[in-house]
Amino acid sequence: MTTDASELASIPQARIIDEYESPVSGYQILMRVRVDNVPGILGSVATTIGESGGDIGPIDIHEARRDHIVRDFRVYCRDAEHARDVVERVDALPGVDVLRASDRTFQLHRGGKIAMANKVNIRTNAELSHVYTPGVARVSMKVHEQPDAVWSLTSRANTVAVISDGTAVLGLGDIGPEAAMPVMEGKCMLLKSFGNIDAWPICLATKDPKRIIETVEAVAPGFGGILLEDISAPRCFEIEEALQERLDIPVFHDDQHGTAVVVLAAVINSLKIVEKAPEDLKVVILGVGAAGVACARMLLNYGVKNIIGFDRTGAVYPGRDNLNFAKVWFAENTNPERFSGSLQDAMRDTDLFLGLSGPRMLTVEDVDAMAPDSIVLALSNPEPEIMPELIQGKARIIATGRSDYPNQVNNVLAFPGLFRGALDATAVQITEEMKVVAAHAIAEVIPDEQLNEDYILPSVFNDQVLTNVAAAVADEARRTGNVRQAGSRVFV
Repeated sequence: MTTDASELASIPQARIIDEYESPVSGYQILMRVRVDNVPGILGSVATTIGESGGDIGPIDIHEARRDHIVRDFRVYCRDAEHARDVVERVDALPGVDVLRASDRTFQLHRGGKIAMANKVNIRTNAELSHVYTPGVARVSMKVHEQPDAVWSLTSRANTVAVISDGTAVLGLGDIGPEAAMPVMEGKCMLLKSFGNIDAWPICLATKDPKRIIETVEAVAPGFGGILLEDISAPRCFEIEEALQERLDIPVFHDDQHGTAVVVLAAVINSLKIVEKAPEDLKVVILGVGAAGVACARMLLNYGVKNIIGFDRTGAVYPGRDNLNFAKVWFAENTNPERFSGSLQDAMRDTDLFLGLSGPRMLTVEDVDAMAPDSIVLALSNPEPEIMPELIQGKARIIATGRSDYPNQVNNVLAFPGLFRGALDATAVQITEEMKVVAAHAIAEVIPDEQLNEDYILPSVFNDQVLTNVAAAVADEARRTGNVRQAGSRVFV
């Protein structure tokens, strides 16, 4: 039997690609195929996959026998319907039997993506007596007598609760707490992978802000920080504000502030390239929800003077109908000329467009009308407000929320480092100043001489991001005294 490489090399229809280079890597299937051990069979499988429009990734041998071989094919498809077509065509080949085909994404989620692990071993009765009864009673009494000992004698100092009610999950909307669990588990994974922070998902079966606030307050003694996630606006503002007032640990709504931190980092580096000052910018924000309000606040603090925001009703300005309390703040602090026209009119001579809305909301003509050296941050996911290839050469700098285009605006650049720094410094809250220094820390990962139109933000896998952000945030917390009393975590 010929080798995999020689068989596949002779088949032009089969394009072998790297997993991270695939333009359709969002939908992958793992196809386990039993093929007769006859020369040419593997080639026919690869040919069929290629002719069906699928892309072949890694191929592994699962089992090898004298009369047959079982191979695992990683195949990149457009969507579920395309994947079914590929499987059916391969299964119909003589001498070929598809034993199993599964969605790669679902495989990674099967059984959940996170687990608890012990830090110490329990191998003897003596060890058991130390970590549990009777020895643990002494530790409990120590915390009872000296409550701050909880920070040194339990895991609380390095734990975060990821809280959601499932009302604004990704771009899926109100899909409920159970459906939010895969996303919250993912958030916990990111905190662990990028910040070495232990995190637990807590999805609440209530939409009542008062009950959410009370529940989080009740579970807070077990955690060092609270990460609010995928809670719909304007309820998210009320919930975050109340918890910040009631708790003495960091509370952070990532949909608002994580986005705003990374957007500011992108703007900082973009302005170095286009050589414009923040106070000279005209900015249009499409989407005045949680993220839009937070981004506006950070841009204003950075020195931007002229921001015009649009929601589903239109331009946001004082006295307009259909403004919740968050949009009232936005109206009172932006749009200095009280512009009330259309988005198309507002885009004329705009320096920076920030999209936090939905797909296909911006046109090529809108970008053509922007000022010279314009910046387009089209962050709707998975499809941005306008596809980057449509405006290449029209906007100077283009960023999206996607990993398959340059300049990904990804919250992972912000929240792990923010929490790492806050926990390291024993911060009691995450302040606006801590967010600002985090944005600058992200931007500074890229030296000025390396900045270019396709490289305004570092990769999420750049270790320097966590180091820079955590150090900057911790220093800022200590500088402002936003920490627990010195020595409160030093015990026995």
